[in-house]
Amino acid sequence: MDYQVSELRSIAWQKLQESIIFFQGEPVGTVAALDPHVEALNYDQCFIRDFISAALVFLARGETTIVHNFLLQTLRLQIKEKQLDFLEPGRGLLPASFKVVTQGSDPHTEECLQADFGDHAIGRVTPVDSCLWWLFLLRAYVKATEDFGFCHTPECQRGIRLIMELCLSARFDMYPTLLVPDGACMIDRRMGINGHPLEIQSLFYMALRAAQELLLPNQANEKTHQAVANRIGPLAQHLRQHYWLDLDRLNVIYRYKGEEYGENVLNQFNIYPESVPYSQLGEWLPQEGGYFVGNLGPSQIDCRFFSMGNLVAVLAGLATTEQAQKILNVIEVKWGDLVGYMPMKICFPALKGRDWEVLTGCDPKNRPWSYHNGGNWPVLMWLLVAAAQVGQRSVLGQWALEAAGQRLVKDDWPEYYDGKNGRLIGKEARKFQAWTLSGFLLAHAYQERPEMVDWIRFSPLD
Repeated sequence: MDYQVSELRSIAWQKLQESIIFFQGEPVGTVAALDPHVEALNYDQCFIRDFISAALVFLARGETTIVHNFLLQTLRLQIKEKQLDFLEPGRGLLPASFKVVTQGSDPHTEECLQADFGDHAIGRVTPVDSCLWWLFLLRAYVKATEDFGFCHTPECQRGIRLIMELCLSARFDMYPTLLVPDGACMIDRRMGINGHPLEIQSLFYMALRAAQELLLPNQANEKTHQAVANRIGPLAQHLRQHYWLDLDRLNVIYRYKGEEYGENVLNQFNIYPESVPYSQLGEWLPQEGGYFVGNLGPSQIDCRFFSMGNLVAVLAGLATTEQAQKILNVIEVKWGDLVGYMPMKICFPALKGRDWEVLTGCDPKNRPWSYHNGGNWPVLMWLLVAAAQVGQRSVLGQWALEAAGQRLVKDDWPEYYDGKNGRLIGKEARKFQAWTLSGFLLAHAYQERPEMVDWIRFSPLD
C-alpha cells in the first residue's frame, strides 16, 4: 500500500505524540523509541541529542510548551558546582538522557527526573555533545517564540556561562578545537574518533555562535563574552584550513614533507602522505567537491566523510559559502554512496578488516555497513534538507524525501538501516524511533517552509 504524503505525516505525528514523556503533569520530552517487541534498555529515556529534531517539529507546529519545559528541566539537571571527585561529572555538563522516576510510597509518591551523565551508558562515555545541542535548541526556541524573557533569566544565563566555562577552560591541548574521548557524540561507541572529531568541532562552533547571541552584555557575562569572541575566529580558521579537503588540498598533502620543526612549517601535524588513501580519494572526490575530514591529530588525518559534522558545519556558518557548495556537490555527485536508498549514511566508507578490528575493538554492532560504521540514519534527513536550503539546493532535499517516505512507514520507522546502499533494516534497530519520526516530519517542514531554517542557521563569518 502506498500512502499520500499527508497520510505519512499524519502517521508520523501521531506516533511522535505517543512518545511524549510527562513530568508532574507537563510534557518534558520524548522517549527514544516505542518498540514494543524489544527490551527497552535506555530507549525509554529522553536523550538530549535525540530530542532536538522532535523539539524543532513541536516549534514548527506552534507547540512550544514542551520545548520550554525540556530546556528548563534539563538545565536544572546541569552540574552547577565544581567537582574534585573523578567519579563526578564536571561543572556545566548536561546529561546524555533522563527519565521520570517515582520516589516514596502511595499516597505520597513523588516524581523526579533521574539523569544519566554517561555513568550508565555502554562504554561509560561522557556525552560532550549534550550541552552543545542544548545551546543550539535554546537559540532556535528564542528565534521561533521571541521568548527572550526565558533566555534572559539568571538561571538560563548562568547555565550558558557554565557550558562555556566547561568548553573554554584550561586544558592539555594546543589548538582551538575541543579534545574529547571516543564515543562522546552521536557516534557513541568506539569508532576511532577520539581526539578532535569533526562532529564535536562543528557543534562547538555552533554553540559559540549561539552563546554570543544569547548572553546579555552585562558585567556577569563580560569574561565569557570575551572568551567566546577570542575562540570563534581561531576555531573557524583552524577547521577551514586544516580540516578541509578538496583536490587542491589533496595535492598539497600528497607532497608533504615530514619531520618538519618550527612555527611556520607547512605540515604542522606531521601527516605522512602514505597514510592518506590517495588511490581511492583521487577517484572518489568530485572535481568541484570538498568536505571537512573526520578528525585531525598528530600524524593522523581521518579522511572518512562524516555527515553530521559536515551538515552542521553548513548550518553553523563554519563552512564558507564556497565550502558549503562543495559539500553539497559531494553529496549530489556521490548520492549512491552517501544516501543510497535511505538518507543518509552517518559516515563513509565503512571500516573493514583490520581497521574494524583495531578501531572498533571488533564491535559486532558496528560491523561494516551497519549502525555507526557506514549505516544509514533517517534522522539525518532534516539536517540534509536544511543544509540544502541554506545552499539553495532544495532539489537535494526533495530527492531525500522521495527516497524515504514509503519505506519508513512500511518498515515501522526504524532507527537505522544496514548495507552498503541502505536497503536493509538495521540488524538491531529499534522500531518507532522518535528521532526517525521527527526527522521525517522536520525534513518535510523545512522543504515546504524554508524560512523556518533561519531558526537554526548562522551566516558565515569572515
